[in-house]
Amino acid sequence: MSTTTEKARGSRKAGAAPSPAPGGSRGRKPSMGVQNAAGWLFSTPFLVLFTVFMAFPILATLVMSFTDFGLRNVTRPWEAEFIGFENYVNLFGDEKFLKSLFNTGYFVVVGVPLTIGIGLVVAVLLNNGIDRARTFFRVGFYAPVVTTIVAVAVVWRFVLDPSDGLIAGLFSEVGWTAPDFLGSETLAMPSLIVMAVWRNVGTVMVLFIAGLQAIPTEVREAAKLDGASVWQEFRGITVPLLRPTLLYATVITTIGYLNVFEEPFVMTQGGPSDSTLTVSLNMYREGFNFFHMGYASAMAYVLFVVIMGITVLQLRLLKDNTK
Repeated sequence: MSTTTEKARGSRKAGAAPSPAPGGSRGRKPSMGVQNAAGWLFSTPFLVLFTVFMAFPILATLVMSFTDFGLRNVTRPWEAEFIGFENYVNLFGDEKFLKSLFNTGYFVVVGVPLTIGIGLVVAVLLNNGIDRARTFFRVGFYAPVVTTIVAVAVVWRFVLDPSDGLIAGLFSEVGWTAPDFLGSETLAMPSLIVMAVWRNVGTVMVLFIAGLQAIPTEVREAAKLDGASVWQEFRGITVPLLRPTLLYATVITTIGYLNVFEEPFVMTQGGPSDSTLTVSLNMYREGFNFFHMGYASAMAYVLFVVIMGITVLQLRLLKDNTK
């Protein structure tokens, strides 16, 4: 009798469901509402900082671009007069703005292809052509990217100095006189482009090295077995497979060069005779030197539209080729 009772108890224990934990909540997942609330709670610091330091200034400058906001309105912004599109109309009659727009375009048209081309060549050489001290060369090419503009300016002022600079010394060795690179209206902008390419080619190089290492080695080996030359392999395999990387590198380099400010600000102050005056530097002058803040805001949004238009065009042209 006792044996039968023990078997019955054992069977009930084996088939019984586990008893719930005290409170009945152990093991239960938080509801979707609780998860959403926690997500918003943890993202609140970022949202506050973004709103105060990004979203609000962007909207404020958009409103300012339609007003005559100036120094007198800093303490009383509500007294700024709404003038509609007058700032935008005046921009395209402003010879200095048109000159800065031309200089910025010149900087981009010459600087971007040089940066992309040299970065690609250096990446291919470091990925395939150089076996010894490869890391040393990569660090050397990338070092200017993380160097401050002040240090870069000191170095390049010494290199380009027409009396005691490095290039002046080379010219004197052959009996020539070095030109004043930064004091010449013809040579000042090309000099800044050379400096910008030297400073930014390391970023493009790193992107292309990552893209090259993602190309399957089987594809290259198959091309070599088929008798493809180095140039044929580069043109028919490397470049097509690097198109996504090429797209990204071209877009970010173009955006950076359209916003060029540091190079002319530190090296030439926009001179000589505004030959290196860019849109960003012109905007800085109008806003913080002359306190024409509404006018400078309109200039900023014109530059924004130009950047957006060129970026969309690049995405359409290069993305179509990746299909």
